[in-house]
Amino acid sequence: MIDSGTDPSRRRLRPGYLGAAGVFAVGMMGTTLPTPLYGLYREQIGFSELIVTVVFAVYAVGVIVALLLAGGASDVLGRRPVLVVALVLSALSAVCFLLEGGLPLLCLGRVLSGFSAGLFSGTGTAAVLDLAPPGRRGRAALAATAANMGGLGLGPLVSGLLAEYAPRPLILPFLVHLALLAVALVVTLLLAETVHHEGARPPLRPQGMRVPPEVRGVFGPCALAAFAGFSLLGLFTAVAPAFLTETLGEHNLAVTGAVVFSVFCASTGGQLLMGRIGARAALPWGCAVLAAGLVLVGASLLVESLPLLLIGALTGGVGQGMAFRAGLTAVGAAAPEQHRGATISAFFVVAYLGISLPVVGVGALTVGLGVRGAGMVFTACAIVLVVAVGARVRVHPPRTLGTQAPRG
Repeated sequence: MIDSGTDPSRRRLRPGYLGAAGVFAVGMMGTTLPTPLYGLYREQIGFSELIVTVVFAVYAVGVIVALLLAGGASDVLGRRPVLVVALVLSALSAVCFLLEGGLPLLCLGRVLSGFSAGLFSGTGTAAVLDLAPPGRRGRAALAATAANMGGLGLGPLVSGLLAEYAPRPLILPFLVHLALLAVALVVTLLLAETVHHEGARPPLRPQGMRVPPEVRGVFGPCALAAFAGFSLLGLFTAVAPAFLTETLGEHNLAVTGAVVFSVFCASTGGQLLMGRIGARAALPWGCAVLAAGLVLVGASLLVESLPLLLIGALTGGVGQGMAFRAGLTAVGAAAPEQHRGATISAFFVVAYLGISLPVVGVGALTVGLGVRGAGMVFTACAIVLVVAVGARVRVHPPRTLGTQAPRG
């Protein structure tokens, strides 16, 4: 049973849904904090661009494992306990990076960060929505979206600024994040618990993933669009620093962080735009805008232009946000209620495979083609996939979106 709190007088003394959104943002911030720092780790430890992408990809493995094994844990254990575990995992990840003990510790830190993100993705969103007072669930949904993508964007922005303009570039960003996590833990302990069970608590079982037969026609194109969109996010969070330094000659870590930040801000804007034009139109249009952004990213590598890369990041981010939210809406609407959670988990698993597999492929291609050549091959393959998916959903839109009208 889920409610919005207990005694109203006590609830007024507790942080509300904005407090939960702040906790969500701080948690997600840690998952992208190392992005501008990978070049420094390469110099210090001495590994290749391929290893950078592998270190990044193990994060996605952690996210997928957490989604499959504990995606519904907060429905059984409660929102606060799961948020506390996620914050502790994020703190342990930061400690791994602080110790600077070589490649094994970096990988362990990324896996722990993935576990944390997997728990935050569902629990953070649910906590924000649960704590919203009557009549403000729309605002709460906006707050959850902004916390998720905003937190992901703030990670590289903050670490880039600190690494460029403050001392101890591999230490200070993680100390700052640990301080923010401590504040977030206090806020979490003050949040009202919204999950209460009458009688015996249900057993805690792995949620797993399931795509019922009646959903597969919708699931395929929507999940492929999410895969392609998340591959763009993965490209910017894992390989963008090398693109900027080796291809575009930009060595300022603050600029690297700002470029990655812009992608996630644009994604948030695209998700909000989907709410205005409706999911039926947003899915094919999102694919088209994402393809345009990928073309611009490829062109920026061809002509070695930072402004063009930034425009491509903004354009692709908007398209990714539109297509992702529209696809998630279609899959959620098509899934039968008894399998909705597992079906949505399967959707996120495909999306996070998009963050890891293509990025590792880019890392492997850099061995023979260099960063510039690998990036152009990646963008060409991603454009083909996105255009094919966009054409498919344009001609055969998911039936679950057929009656949805745009919202103002």
